[in-house]
Amino acid sequence: MQFDDVLLGRRSVRGYKPDPVPKSLIEEILTLAMRSPSSMNTQPWNFTVISGEPLDLIRAGNTERNIAGVPHSREFRIGEAFAGQHRDRQVGVAKQLFAAMGIAREDKEMRMDWVLRGFRQFDAPVCVIITYDRVLADSDDTAFDCGAVTTALVNAAWSRGLGAVINSQGIMQSPVVREHANIADDQVIMKAVALGWPDDSFPANAVVSERRSVADATSFLGFED
Repeated sequence: MQFDDVLLGRRSVRGYKPDPVPKSLIEEILTLAMRSPSSMNTQPWNFTVISGEPLDLIRAGNTERNIAGVPHSREFRIGEAFAGQHRDRQVGVAKQLFAAMGIAREDKEMRMDWVLRGFRQFDAPVCVIITYDRVLADSDDTAFDCGAVTTALVNAAWSRGLGAVINSQGIMQSPVVREHANIADDQVIMKAVALGWPDDSFPANAVVSERRSVADATSFLGFED
């Protein structure tokens, strides 16, 4: 793919084929992603790539704890709930997804099933956990850099025909993730990426979220028209 084709064509994939993803292909994608810039070349990111039985155990543990009402234990700060225009955008994409999936506003059972899909990493065959060195936990640059490499990861995956979605639900129950993914104590769990071959028959995969315009997001100073 051309670079523009990747950026303009990529979308978040929430439905996957069960087909395995070759380890060599994941290594290729990570090699591309790790070309991302980082503050003073710190390269603070680390990846734990999970499939098969360990991923099934994480899915089961996440689901069981959330159904039981166990409070989340996300390690990367979550901040306040979105409000204003940010909440509007969050609600906007949710409406797009629910409409595609035929989930009515009053259908609590289907809405809960959708939430649980997130805790199951959208049933993707691969999950990539992004962590960073705990010694860097007080550095905002670290979070910025890990965000950059994660964005590069999903774009690199798309360029190779793979779908991905960045999510936090899969790491909300961090003790489960730590246990079954063998995450070391010197790492902070930041994000998860579900990864696999897109299932084109899954309705939500056709959803393309609405984007702000350059005019809305940008101020230009010192330019001549």
